[in-house]
Amino acid sequence: MPAVPARSSADIPTRERLLSMSGYDYLIGMRDGTLSSPAISGTLNFRIAEVERGRVIVEGTPEFPHTNAFGAPHGGWYGTLLDTCMACAVMSEVPKGSYYTTLEYRVNITRAVPLGMTVRAIGVLQHVGRSTGVSRGEILGAEDGKVYATGSTTCLIMSGG
Repeated sequence: MPAVPARSSADIPTRERLLSMSGYDYLIGMRDGTLSSPAISGTLNFRIAEVERGRVIVEGTPEFPHTNAFGAPHGGWYGTLLDTCMACAVMSEVPKGSYYTTLEYRVNITRAVPLGMTVRAIGVLQHVGRSTGVSRGEILGAEDGKVYATGSTTCLIMSGG
């Protein structure tokens, strides 16, 4: 079953359900479509494609509604894909009973992604501790392998208790 973006707040798993799963299991559920993906994934046309512990790949394709005033993908589109893959790389190591949030992230856009071209945003965990996680990411063309953007993030890990 493919990933399905949430269409309303009723589609979002409850806090209790979230805390009953490890971050890895939650990501697998989103990837496989047994749990709803964030609504923004439908709006910005991306999905979680691959999940490993410490590594998450998000695939996306920019379309006209994602453009800036110059007709290129808006910087927020790159930022959202990178925030998603990098933070999910951290999430893949968050234990049952805990959750995370992004504290900060940095994006460096190196070239414009052509509209209609699929990219792979790859997030790789660099460090995870009791209270923080750090990861890096890059957006690569799915067919050409070129680097379109890079990024880094720090996430806060919190106990759900």
